[in-house]
Amino acid sequence: MTDGNVDMSRRAFLGAAAGGAAVAATSGTAAAQTEEPDFGGHLDGIDGGYEDLRGQSEVTIEVGAEGNGGALAFSPAGVWIDTGTTVTWEWTGEGGGHNVVASEGASLDSGAAVSEAGSTYEYTFEEGDAGITKYHCVPHEALGMLGAVAVGGDVPTVSTGGGGGPSRPQVPDSAKSLGVATTFAMIATLGLAYFFMKYGGDYDVQD
Repeated sequence: MTDGNVDMSRRAFLGAAAGGAAVAATSGTAAAQTEEPDFGGHLDGIDGGYEDLRGQSEVTIEVGAEGNGGALAFSPAGVWIDTGTTVTWEWTGEGGGHNVVASEGASLDSGAAVSEAGSTYEYTFEEGDAGITKYHCVPHEALGMLGAVAVGGDVPTVSTGGGGGPSRPQVPDSAKSLGVATTFAMIATLGLAYFFMKYGGDYDVQD
């Protein structure tokens, strides 16, 4: 057994250990996906963002928030709430007259468009409203002033990578558990590498 052989074996072991740790870390990242409501393309390409607001009994959405080329957005444009939640749409006073009218789902209708700051419209989403509700501002629908509300747990969803933007998707418990397991695996791998370096191992003896 020579020092050269020992060094090469140790380097090979450490390389394999590092590779395994990298794979574990990558697997943890790839698995950290979240579920968001599938709004059927209703909110594609529009401003306002999405928020998972389940667990809250009252939710506020701005009407006339900055976006879509002016103060022409609902913010957040997409929300996920529990049944029994009261949603209040509150006007910012920007972007002209706005209203809230449903095109699908719950019977949202705030009436004629208004522009006064502080104006509000409330709606409580009950069991009969479970699912996806899509709505818009009548005067600015063509400019992208759209919104959607997902109600309850039985809604169609899509997987996301937890990307940036104004949305704040929640990390499932399974992903958190996987992250803990991945961290433990990496620590264990590095511990074995240290033990191998310090106390040596079995090597092929060469003449």
